[in-house]
Amino acid sequence: MLTKDLLRVSRAGGGYRPQFAGREHRPLAAKVLGTYQGHVGEQRSDLQDALTDLERESEDFKLVRGFAKLLEREATFETRAGVDPERARRETFAAAEAVGVVAEAERDAALSQSAESLGADPATVETALYADREDRQVLASFDARWDPDDLIAQYNLSVAQTALFDATEVRVRSSDPKALVSAVKRLRLMYEVLRTDSGEREVVVTGPTRLFRSTRRYGTRFARLLRTVAKAREWQLTATIDDRGTERELSLSDSDPVRPLDVEPVTDVTYDSGVEADFATRFESLDLDWNLVREPEPLAAGSRVMIPDFAFEYEHANFRLFFEIMGFWTPEYVEKKLSQMDAVEDVELLVAADESLGVGEAIEARDHRAILYSGTVRIKDVRDALRRYETDLVAESAAALPDELVPEEDVVTLETLADRHGVSEAAIEGKAFPDHERVGRTLVHPSVLSDLRERIEAGMELDEATAVLEEAGITDASAALATLGYRVEWTGLGGGTVRERSE
Repeated sequence: MLTKDLLRVSRAGGGYRPQFAGREHRPLAAKVLGTYQGHVGEQRSDLQDALTDLERESEDFKLVRGFAKLLEREATFETRAGVDPERARRETFAAAEAVGVVAEAERDAALSQSAESLGADPATVETALYADREDRQVLASFDARWDPDDLIAQYNLSVAQTALFDATEVRVRSSDPKALVSAVKRLRLMYEVLRTDSGEREVVVTGPTRLFRSTRRYGTRFARLLRTVAKAREWQLTATIDDRGTERELSLSDSDPVRPLDVEPVTDVTYDSGVEADFATRFESLDLDWNLVREPEPLAAGSRVMIPDFAFEYEHANFRLFFEIMGFWTPEYVEKKLSQMDAVEDVELLVAADESLGVGEAIEARDHRAILYSGTVRIKDVRDALRRYETDLVAESAAALPDELVPEEDVVTLETLADRHGVSEAAIEGKAFPDHERVGRTLVHPSVLSDLRERIEAGMELDEATAVLEEAGITDASAALATLGYRVEWTGLGGGTVRERSE
């Protein structure tokens, strides 16, 4: 991005069109590059003088300054002095006060005196006095990532980004809408997705002047969004620009020379807010039968499209519950969301709403479930909401199974049997197992239990008995020994002995 004073735009016909650099500007780009490369080891002031000469030669000084601004970020400047400049000034000014400098000879005397105290020669001290001033810093290195063509491409992207600083609304159509919306949400921009008459999706991003007040920080988010927009194969962007009180329209598309150079799309902000990030982290640490999906598919909401923050997918059935977190939003944005919820049909939606919004009842009135939060979304509240769905899902799964289940194996866990039928363990809890006996969470054929009764006896070490049970495929030693009529007599923390329950 460039600073606004370097923005080059055309306002012909009442529009707002960035003035891009073209192939004809390649020689100028090469000269600016060469100027930086040729001034390595020289002071910044010398570099600036050379760039000023280029500005005078060029038809557009802003273009030279724009190229230079981008290249300055690739340059490293440093202070070079034989002694610390601050210390040199302190010693020299003290000496000058003592000498009483009014003439050149007295100045030389002050420099000599300070040089002696600093252990340096007067010339070194004189050079160091203002070596840390910006114009006297030295261009230590210059490692440009771009050749002249790349510099022009980077300039064109930057000038388009700068033109978006004063946007109040941006409308984008993209061949990669999912990446676009993902970037919009990560940049914490307010948006909605509309469906056009042609069936395309248009993402409408609202700027700060429509909601609060214009801020540079918000404007730069529009600019950063352009990187992701321009990554798509096909795209169109239309922006409403507040040009010093005059509303103008800016239009860009994939036919313009706007493309990012080896720069990844927005990745620094993972979630819309800290509330979402905190919730996702805590939820994913739980061992539940639900998978959390970030940014699921869009939902049709009349002429608009709604993209919830998350979706919960139940592992044991084809069921998805969408989840939206309503944080600190403006009344206007809340109304938009509520109207979208009005139009969403045939989906299950759970909404966590900041209690300060006061919209819990309004959400419930739209046949969606709502939970309120303050500060953070409580996992317990979400878990309780999911349990309500689990109850119905488990009942449906259980109803689809026969009343009796007859596994082929002599020993099989309930988890394995549930996975085999594609249901949760809860769905088979109430089933009958006529050929097996339930031992803890394991089903065991009576013949196996009979064999174990012969192999395990009172007085056997626990480790030995456990090995016999594991050989038979039973890992829950405690439940198995209890079924066989035994208990464990513990001997410290190191082990135990198998005893009959009656002992």
